[in-house]
Amino acid sequence: MSERPPTRPGAATGDRGTGEPPAQPGATPVDNAPSASAARPRPTATVEAAAPRPRPLADAGIALSFLTLVPVPAAAHRVGDFGRAAGWFPLVGAAVGALAGGVRVAAEPLLGAAPATVLALAALVAVTGALHQDGLADCADGLGVRGDRARQLAVMRDSRIGTFGMLALLGWGLMLLTTLAQVSAADALLALIAACALGRAAALVHAAATPPARRDGLGAGFAVRRRPLLLGALTAAAAALLAVGPLRGLLALAAAALVAALSVAWARRTLGGRTGDTLGATIALTELAVVVALAASWH
Repeated sequence: MSERPPTRPGAATGDRGTGEPPAQPGATPVDNAPSASAARPRPTATVEAAAPRPRPLADAGIALSFLTLVPVPAAAHRVGDFGRAAGWFPLVGAAVGALAGGVRVAAEPLLGAAPATVLALAALVAVTGALHQDGLADCADGLGVRGDRARQLAVMRDSRIGTFGMLALLGWGLMLLTTLAQVSAADALLALIAACALGRAAALVHAAATPPARRDGLGAGFAVRRRPLLLGALTAAAAALLAVGPLRGLLALAAAALVAALSVAWARRTLGGRTGDTLGATIALTELAVVVALAASWH
């Protein structure tokens, strides 16, 4: 997740209005009578075709379209809809992890463990549009800049990635690569499923436990209520326990809880609350922590 305005179709546009075209400067009303086509009422079939889907399916589509680049028909939404759809986030995360792990399993017999892991991480980043890595880089730049809270938030909103952001991305990628390359393809698949599900759950905890740092942006609009939070936490816990077993599942849960707690404490103390970047950084760091913890348990 990131504070920058989404660019893919169906993404939120914040407070940019209702979508009505702006008035042209200097335009004056035209007194001509409306044409026959303009006066005709719209066919009722058009209204029927735009009937909304049932809410669970709509919420699942919102979660999928927001967290990934997968095209979802009729998934247009506002920032405020994300909180309602938050319960689906860990399930989408588990699917993302399964995709990345599947790439590792499929590519290893042909390329070996290390190149197959590179492809798996490329798939992980590509399917999410580097959304969470962007948040990690922005938070690192904000952490590294000298200045007050306003200066840090301004640097985090800057679209350019600085030195600290590059170092953070490099460290994240190298740690994941070297850790996953040391375990079997089957274990890497299971670890990625658990890590990606728990990463999204950690972001929900982060959102629920911190106030918005700004009055605008994703952090301000992403408010997670109790029911989606509980649903997301249970889904993530179930995914982790089913993927890696009870003992390792508890270890993965502990690693995710630690990152979530630390991210909440840091965001509150340093920035005064959450932003879209802190949410994305929480996901990326939780994924890394869970993978490292599980890999250590397999050695």
